[in-house]
Amino acid sequence: GGPYPGIVVFQEIFGVNEHIREVCRRIAERGYVVVAPDIYHRTVQRLELAYDADGVAEGRKHKDATTFDGLMRDTRKCIQTLKDRDDVRSDAIGAVGFCFGGHLAFLAATLEEIKATACFYGGGITTMRPGGGEPSVKLAPDIKGRVLMLYGDEDQSIPTEQVEEVRTALADAGKRYEVRTFVGAGHGFACDKRQSYKIGAATEAWDMVYAMWAQEFSA
Repeated sequence: GGPYPGIVVFQEIFGVNEHIREVCRRIAERGYVVVAPDIYHRTVQRLELAYDADGVAEGRKHKDATTFDGLMRDTRKCIQTLKDRDDVRSDAIGAVGFCFGGHLAFLAATLEEIKATACFYGGGITTMRPGGGEPSVKLAPDIKGRVLMLYGDEDQSIPTEQVEEVRTALADAGKRYEVRTFVGAGHGFACDKRQSYKIGAATEAWDMVYAMWAQEFSA
């Protein structure tokens, strides 16, 4: 079969670990070609961290060493890798990210080739940009395709005011977007390796993601 749409998957702060590889496999089983960049490759190779306090501390250390320019370079390389494959539709490329990766997916959405992006609990979008500079939310006018912003109302790391700031920025910029907040869900609600996993919210969120991709990539 094929060619298929291509998807860039952005990791949490815990590296391209078994959970992220499993996410990639599940997306691929739906008929997509998937690539997951190792966003920490400038400071460490193939980092895989556990979902515990040590993992958070180590992950943050490497996250804080990333820069906007470096991350965008990595994202463009992923897009080019997909476009260079005979089994990928170069007109049908999307992105999804989780936690810090949700923030990176928001940044990726500013690139011409990215048609549909899902950001799971993307932290820091209204407060920072990797490597410094104005908060990433200021780039909302540059977003090219459709975006789906997924949050939990019990996420202590992303207050409601930040969610509303993202919503307002996308609305004011006239973008095609949806912001969805799941009741009773906290940070990491889509990760079945974390204590915060909420199967109902996770299932519904993924249904929304696949529906968006199906609509945007319909040939």
